[in-house]
Amino acid sequence: MPYPDDIPSYGCGNFLIMKAITRTEFNFSKQTAKYVGKVRDVYTIADDILVMIATDRISAFDVVLPEGIPYKGQVLNQIASMFLDSTSDIVPNWKIASPDPMVTVGYKCKGYPIEMIVRGYLTGSSWRAYQRGERTICGVQIPDGMKEHQKFEKPIITPTTKAEIGDHDADISKEEIIAKGLVPADEYEKLEQIALALFERGTEMAAKQGLILVDTKYEFGTRNGEIYLMDEIHTPDSSRYFYAEGYQEKFDKGEQQRQLSKEFVREWLMDNGFSGQPGQNVPEMTPEKVEEISGRYIELFENITGKKFEKSEYGPQSYERIETNIENMIARII
Repeated sequence: MPYPDDIPSYGCGNFLIMKAITRTEFNFSKQTAKYVGKVRDVYTIADDILVMIATDRISAFDVVLPEGIPYKGQVLNQIASMFLDSTSDIVPNWKIASPDPMVTVGYKCKGYPIEMIVRGYLTGSSWRAYQRGERTICGVQIPDGMKEHQKFEKPIITPTTKAEIGDHDADISKEEIIAKGLVPADEYEKLEQIALALFERGTEMAAKQGLILVDTKYEFGTRNGEIYLMDEIHTPDSSRYFYAEGYQEKFDKGEQQRQLSKEFVREWLMDNGFSGQPGQNVPEMTPEKVEEISGRYIELFENITGKKFEKSEYGPQSYERIETNIENMIARII
């Protein structure tokens, strides 16, 4: 049987949550490989097509947390799919189609060994580094006297190396990337230009929803000698958003911003003594906490897209639906 058989539901007050989809065990037609990432199961078809299933696993500080979050995979997949479609005029992307709420099918590309992180504001990890006295982040000079959540004069790019499973992404400068031969200088210049153009488009789309795109990451690769955008884009797992309304007032008062991102999960973990360091334990993820996080992800979807979230079904039938939708897509494109 290709479907996990341990998908019980559990109660949370008056709310019943189906256990999240945290793993898949499919064997598709012409499948040649399978890769299990932190939150996605990626199947390779005929060595040329990728089937990316956004599971409900959730990670923070490069650690996969013990409980999945119902609807998280659907939320991220559908947001990413929307933004891939709306930025394809800037750069080609890997997406062919999204045949299921939790699935995107696309082209296999040769990925660059770096991630391009674009920051419009001093917040998150960059602010924590700034507080420690650092004034250079990935080779980019940050002026003295800045405050948390302050907007940069113009967006900056702070790349990282791409981590293997269990490892941590590492900051790296443009100069180091080129010197180490990770990306040729001319191609890196193109990646910077594309990343900034994508960030500008994302900023414009966020503004229409009353949001501020604070920072985000992009992954790129090549196919047939052309640069392609890979993976997700502008989702709350790969990006941080502020509500535009009240931003300036809160900034002037030194108050925390209202955020739309996975940062609330990181903050909860840190408040409970976990930041991914050796010897630390993930705090208990109670049914109430799982429900809260699931609700926050749905809120993220509706605020970012401006659309009402339509929940897909859960249970054994959801695995059957996913498999059928993917097989039908494979038959059409292979």
